[in-house]
Amino acid sequence: MFGKNGRTQNTHGYKEYKAKFSPKLIIAIIVAIVALTCVGESFYSVKEQEQAVLTMFGKVLRVDTAGLYFKIPFIQDVHTIDMTTHGIGIGYYIKDGQNITVDDEGVMITSDFNFVDIDFYLEYKVSDPVAFYYNSSNPEAIMKNMALACIRNTVVNYTVDDVITTAKGQIQAEVKEKLQSELTNSGIGMMVVNLSVQDAEPPTQEIVQAFKSVETAKQGKDTAVNNAKKYQSEELPKAEADADKIVQDAEAYKQARIAEAEGQVARFNEMYEQYKLQPYITKKRLFYETMEEVLPDLKVIITDGNTQQMLPLDSFSGN
Repeated sequence: MFGKNGRTQNTHGYKEYKAKFSPKLIIAIIVAIVALTCVGESFYSVKEQEQAVLTMFGKVLRVDTAGLYFKIPFIQDVHTIDMTTHGIGIGYYIKDGQNITVDDEGVMITSDFNFVDIDFYLEYKVSDPVAFYYNSSNPEAIMKNMALACIRNTVVNYTVDDVITTAKGQIQAEVKEKLQSELTNSGIGMMVVNLSVQDAEPPTQEIVQAFKSVETAKQGKDTAVNNAKKYQSEELPKAEADADKIVQDAEAYKQARIAEAEGQVARFNEMYEQYKLQPYITKKRLFYETMEEVLPDLKVIITDGNTQQMLPLDSFSGN
């Protein structure tokens, strides 16, 4: 099937192939690959928002921040930890841009034995990369369970009315403090950045409407109280001014009457002194003065006592 020249040509090609891939060349290639691999494994970079934990045989050697570093290949390992702030919802999760309620997380009991559906948004970050990597296999899940426990322990101390209306700020402050304390004690290398109440409402639509009516009534009450206080602040100064004027007028009238009475007493005392000196003359003077005051208002009629007809004096005087 093959001729003599063909066998000679195939043998020559095999020798050329064998010369190209000699053992030395293969060893050189392997050494080059190993060298390149060692060089690639010897250096690592850490980004700005990361920290790297360098370990050797499970022991932590150091924690590196942003930069380029060297390590012993295949002996030392690098574990990169994201140090940025992350956020999770408690009582809900986000899917396709919409908040989906998780009843097992959000529905809680209050101090007055009512139920409330309350959602939180928790922002957190890694505070200790070594503890975060070594002390737990799933630190985020542990933190979320701690947050749920702290929220329930706090909400149970408030009435449903307070949780839905006025106590949100106080509740989130207490939960944040409790959760941070729990995270510190657990040693999982995480910290709370912020915790805020997203929403709080009764778990059923009928109760939602009832609480909305209550809230509207409270707002109406607050408006009425504010209007009453405004009216008080406007009218009270006017009333106080009127009262001061009345008091001042009364005081002036009092002083005038006192002065008038004192004048009359002084006049009477003066007349009495004159009376003691000249009783008869004083009596006649008083009589004449009194008649001068009385006569202008009297109708004078002159008669001899026997006439049938009495003529008023003014008919003769003309005017």
